[in-house]
Amino acid sequence: NGGVPKRPVGAAVVTAEGLAGDAHHETRRHGGPDAAVCLFSLQVIQRLAGAGHPIAPGTTGENLTLTGLDWARVTPGSRLVFEGGVELEVTRYTTPCATIRDSFTGLDFNRVKQGLYPGDSRVYARVVRPGSVRTGEAVTLGAPLADAGQ
Repeated sequence: NGGVPKRPVGAAVVTAEGLAGDAHHETRRHGGPDAAVCLFSLQVIQRLAGAGHPIAPGTTGENLTLTGLDWARVTPGSRLVFEGGVELEVTRYTTPCATIRDSFTGLDFNRVKQGLYPGDSRVYARVVRPGSVRTGEAVTLGAPLADAGQ
């Protein structure tokens, strides 16, 4: 129903509006076609947890927790192509808010603000090609759409 934490599921349908069955409590700042899916890196989560933050997958509200990507290269304009055919385009870094404060020591939710900690931010993406994603599915980082001639 939205909010945090997000709970793990084995598979999800990805539509232009986001993941089916997920809602946004605050629709003025969350959701919409350019922020349909929120993505975060498992490696960043693990590094932050190792530094003592009480963070875990889903506690910062990401829809998809990804692994195996060079997260510093996941920037606005990047394309993410999933094994099953779903394709996303990163539109922007998220702006952290107090809703995710419990994931951080001292409730410092700005710990994942791109301007303060480059490479540690969640990102929003638009859906280029809808479909289904599943746990463990391979994802590759493609060239930005402008570079791909689209």
